[in-house]
Amino acid sequence: MITNTELEIIGNQFPSKIVSYEKHIDTFNFFTENGVTLKVTILRDSVIRFRYSTTGIFENDFSYAITKYANSGYDILEIEENDDQYEITTEKLICRIKKVNARISLFDAKDKTLIIDDEIGFHWEESYEHGGNVVKMSKKSRKGESYYGLGDKPTHLNLKGKRFQNWVTDSYAYGKDTDPLYKAIPFFTGLHAGKSYGIFFDNTFRSYFDFAHERKDVMSFWAQGGEMNYYFMYGPEMDKVVANYTDLTGKPHQMPPLWSLGFHQCKWSYYPESNVKEVTSKFRELQIPCDAIYLDIDYMEGFRCFTWNKEYFPDPKRMVKELLDDGFKTVAIIDPGIKIDADYNIFREGLEKDYFCKRADGPYMKGKVWPGQCYFPDFTNPEVREWWSGLFKELIEDIGVKGVWNDMNEPAVMEVPNKTFPNDVRHDYDGNPCSHRKAHNIYGMQMARATYQGLKKFAFPKRPFVITRAAYSGTQRYTSSWTGDNVASWEHLWIANVQAQRMSMSGYSFAGSDIGGFAEQPEGELFARWIQLGIFHPFCRVHSSGDHGAQEPWAFGDEITDIVRKFIELRYQLLPYLYTAFWHYFNDGVPILKSMVMYDQEDIQTHYRTDEFVFGDKILVCPILEPNSKGRRMYVPKGDWFNMWNDEVVEGGKEMWVSSDIETMPIFIKSGSVIPKYPVQQYVGEKNIEEVTLDVYFKIGTEKSFLFDDAHDGYDYTKGKYSYRTFKLLGKEKQLIIQQHKSGRYDADYKLFKIKFHGLPFEIDKIQIDNVEIDFKKVKVNGDNTLIIDKDFTELHIFSEDK
Repeated sequence: MITNTELEIIGNQFPSKIVSYEKHIDTFNFFTENGVTLKVTILRDSVIRFRYSTTGIFENDFSYAITKYANSGYDILEIEENDDQYEITTEKLICRIKKVNARISLFDAKDKTLIIDDEIGFHWEESYEHGGNVVKMSKKSRKGESYYGLGDKPTHLNLKGKRFQNWVTDSYAYGKDTDPLYKAIPFFTGLHAGKSYGIFFDNTFRSYFDFAHERKDVMSFWAQGGEMNYYFMYGPEMDKVVANYTDLTGKPHQMPPLWSLGFHQCKWSYYPESNVKEVTSKFRELQIPCDAIYLDIDYMEGFRCFTWNKEYFPDPKRMVKELLDDGFKTVAIIDPGIKIDADYNIFREGLEKDYFCKRADGPYMKGKVWPGQCYFPDFTNPEVREWWSGLFKELIEDIGVKGVWNDMNEPAVMEVPNKTFPNDVRHDYDGNPCSHRKAHNIYGMQMARATYQGLKKFAFPKRPFVITRAAYSGTQRYTSSWTGDNVASWEHLWIANVQAQRMSMSGYSFAGSDIGGFAEQPEGELFARWIQLGIFHPFCRVHSSGDHGAQEPWAFGDEITDIVRKFIELRYQLLPYLYTAFWHYFNDGVPILKSMVMYDQEDIQTHYRTDEFVFGDKILVCPILEPNSKGRRMYVPKGDWFNMWNDEVVEGGKEMWVSSDIETMPIFIKSGSVIPKYPVQQYVGEKNIEEVTLDVYFKIGTEKSFLFDDAHDGYDYTKGKYSYRTFKLLGKEKQLIIQQHKSGRYDADYKLFKIKFHGLPFEIDKIQIDNVEIDFKKVKVNGDNTLIIDKDFTELHIFSEDK
C-alpha cells in the first residue's frame, strides 16, 4: 500500500557549488556537487556557447539551426581560477563563473565594463508529465536596457516590458500583439549603455521570453523541454551582433535570382488559365512592371500536391512557357498535407515507404487540411526529404515552374483546438527520435529545406526560389518568407512595417508582407500606401484571399494605378542597389533593412522608433501609416540627407515634419551616396541595359558606396565571375572626386555610367578622368549636372575654377 503520495521534488532546482573543471581545447566543463555540468565553448572571440546538463550527461549535440559553415576561431583564450570564481578571457570578452552557484557574468575585455550577468541564472523543474526538465534562465535587466528581435512578432520593435512565446502557429487574420505567429526565432539583441549583445536560445521546444515583464529588473527565457543551450554574441555594434547570429545560423546558400527581387502578383486563386492570362496581359498593357505570377491551391486536382486540374489548366507546360515568353515566372504553391487517396500516386508511394508521421502508439497522424483528410510526411527524416525533393522534377524541370511557395507548414491542421499535430506524434529528427513537442517548431523549416533541395536540383543551372510561411532559426539559409495571413487595415500596414524590420534584425532579411492585406479589402489609398512601403521590402508581393474583391494594381481607379506604377518602377530602378545589399547580406550577414536603433544605437532617440528604417545603408524610408495624410513627423538620423523628390538637404539628428501627399512618401538619400539605377523594365531581362545611372549626392567629406553585379542567375558568381565596384567619394567646396575600384571577373554588357549629380554647390568648369582633362562634349555635359563616361574609369574629378 502506498502511503506517501507527495512528489519528492517540487519547484525549481539550481546548480550547487562548482568542485572542479576540465579544459578540452576550446571547451571548459565545470562540475558541481549536485551533478550539474556547465559546458562553455568558445566559438569566436565574440561568440560563446553555454550548455547545461542536470545529470552530467549531455544529449547528442544536434541542431537544425546551426550551420556547418559558421566561422570559428579566436586569437586569445585564457582561464584563471581564484577562490571565488573562474575567469575565461578572449580578445573581446571576459566570462566570470561563480564557484558557489555557477552564475555567469560577461564583460567587455577592452574596458572591463559589465555587459550582462545572471540574476538567479540557470534553474530547472522536473517535468513529470512528459519526462525531462523545464529549463530556465534568468538574467538581470538594467535600467534603460532595450531588447529587439524574435522574428515576426507584430508589436513594437522594442520588446522591453513584454512577454512572448515561440510556437509556430497558423494565425489567420492576426492582429497587433497577437502571439505566437508563424515563426519561432528564439534570438534577441540587447542594448544597454551604447553596447549591444545577442542571445540565441537554441531549443526547439515551446519556449518563452520575458523582457522585464513580470519583474522589471529581470529578463528570462525558458523552454518546456530539452536543454538549456544558448549562444552569447557580442557586438558591441548591433549590426555586428546580427551578423554574428546570421553567421552562426547561416547566411543564404545562394544569391537570389534577380527576377525574384522584382514585383510579384498573387491571389487565392488565379484560375483557370484564361484568368491568369487576363491578369498578366493587363500588367503589360498598362506598363506596370511585374516578374512573377502565382498559382494558389486551385491549380491542383482536388488540392492534391504535385497535380494539375486539367479543366482549369489543360496544358500547364505550354502555359508556363507562354507566360515566361512574356516575362512572367510562374510560382506554384505546395502544402505538406498529402490527401488520403489510394488512387493518388504520391500518397501510395509515401505509404509504401512509411514516410508519414505516426502517433505514439503506431497509427498514422491524420488531419484535415484543404484536400480533406491527409497524412503528413516526416520532413525530419533525411530519406523523406530526399524523396520530397525528387517530387519536384515534373513541376520544375519538365513544366518549367520557376518558384515554389510552401504554405500551411506550421503544420496547420483544421478543426482541431490546437491547430496542429498532437504532442505525441513521433519524428525521426535526423536519427534523434522525438515527439512533436520537440519537432513542431522545425517542421516547416525542414519542409522548406526539402523543397529548396528539390528546386536546386531541378532548376539547375538556375538558382532556386522558395518561399515559406513557417520558419525556425536558420531557415534563411534556404528560403525567403512572408508574414502570413494579414488584414487589409491601416493597423496591419504598421504591423507589416515592424515585422519586416524585425525579421531583418533576426537574421532573416529576405521577407515581406502580403501587400494590401490578405483578408478583407483595402481602399485605394491604403493599397497605394502599402505598395509604397512594400517596394522597400526585400520580398515584394501583392497577395489577397480573393474573397473580398480584386486587388491588382488597376483595381482602384486610374489615380491609384498611376501611383502604384510609379513606385513599382522605382523598385525596378533600384534593383542594382537592392542586389548589392543582398550581396552584403549573403557574404557578411549584414541586414538589408536597418531599424533606426540599428542604424545609430548611440542616439537614444532611436531606441523606440518603429516607423523609419534604412533600406540598404543609404536610403532612409518612412511610410505613411494613416489615411488622409498630407505628410507626417519623422525622425531623421544624424548627418545630411537629400529629399529624394526635390533634392532639398535636411540636417538629421531630430524629428521633423515632412510633407507627403498620396503620390509620394518620405524617402531620403544619405549625402555622399552613389546610388546605382537601372532603366525601368517591365521585367528583369526585358532590356539589354546599355547604361547604368549613378545618382551622386554631394557631401563635404568622404563616403563609400558599392555596386555588385553578375549574370543575375546561375552560379558563375561563386567562381569569381562577378563585379564588385567600390565608389569612394571625396567632396570639397569647389571640387568632387569619385574613385572607383573593381574586383571580380564579370564584365556586364553595359559600357557606360550616366552620372547625375545632386546638390552640387558649384558649376562644373573642368573634368578630369584618370588624370586626363576631358572635353565637355565627350561626356555629354548638357547643363543638368549629368555626364556620361566609361564604366571602367578609375578616378573622376570635377572642378569649379570660380575664384
